[in-house]
Amino acid sequence: MDIDMIVLEAEEKMDKSVQHLQRELRGMRTGRASTALLEFVKVDYYGSPTELKALAAISVPEPTMLLVRPFDPSSKAAIVKAIEVANLGLNPQSDAQGIRVMVPSPSADRRKQLVVQVRKAAEDARVAIRNERRDANKHIEMALADTKVKISEDQAERAKEEVDKALKNHSAKLDELTNKKVAEIEEV
Repeated sequence: MDIDMIVLEAEEKMDKSVQHLQRELRGMRTGRASTALLEFVKVDYYGSPTELKALAAISVPEPTMLLVRPFDPSSKAAIVKAIEVANLGLNPQSDAQGIRVMVPSPSADRRKQLVVQVRKAAEDARVAIRNERRDANKHIEMALADTKVKISEDQAERAKEEVDKALKNHSAKLDELTNKKVAEIEEV
């Protein structure tokens, strides 16, 4: 395998880890209402689990309220049940316009739990990008040992340095995302 491809592949996988953390953090509850809280809630729709965002329009009419407008009015009861079962600590209320979901501010204990969850998700992402560095370095060593592929030790060292640089950049992105989310959670 070409050494540049090894580095490029490692960077792409690290990008995916950062993107995964971003998606996870979007779904974590803070004091503000966010459509990401409900987008991935699974609703039992005619016997098959379907994401809520495929069944309804979700909007934020007020900073602490979500409004869910089902495309099919007959699915309203199933959506209410799915939100209750999703263990988000939200209490949906059905009315003529749709389903209103008030997003209460989390208590101090709940904020601490959320911060722990955020830090754990960030650490999982850090482990993933470190694993990518390890795998890339292993592939570089294999390419160096392979007599068919003509690469010098200097090229291998430069490639390892590039992988380390990518690790540092991605780790900084993870720290930035984590600190931003923690500040958002701790904001009263």
